Amino acid sequence: MTTQHADAAVRDLYSRLLDAWNRRSADDFAGLFADDGTIIGFDGSVESGAARIRDHLSPIFADHPTAAYVATVREVRHLGSQDAVLLRALAGMLPPGSRELNPATNAHQTVVAERQGETWKITLFQNTPAQYHGRPHLVEQDTAELGELLTHGTPPR
Repeated sequence: MTTQHADAAVRDLYSRLLDAWNRRSADDFAGLFADDGTIIGFDGSVESGAARIRDHLSPIFADHPTAAYVATVREVRHLGSQDAVLLRALAGMLPPGSRELNPATNAHQTVVAERQGETWKITLFQNTPAQYHGRPHLVEQDTAELGELLTHGTPPR
């Protein structure tokens, strides 16, 4: 697999991850992870294994109207071989029924993915708050950048 094909495959994997979240599908979200994959949530919670990730998200989706992700990929980098890729993105969240992003939920998202045969799986998804303590202009900058995606008709993802 060429570098460009791997990059495209991991970008697609990330897009499907956000789509599964936006559709509130714990099964589809967890299904993108390797059997030993790990998620580190916005609040610092850690779950490992696709089944535990699904079990963690199912009640969240069932009991809470979750916001939709809007994101832009900042970097895709290979890690030592064509079979491991790191993707970094900036993400914001659009609360249900709102047309405005919530700056308090902006995050840097990191995906580490590995190729398993012909399929790419997530081994790590980390969602880190982008709060920039003491530097509110950076929060505003990120929110404006993500807001442009909404302005230009890019659906939340």
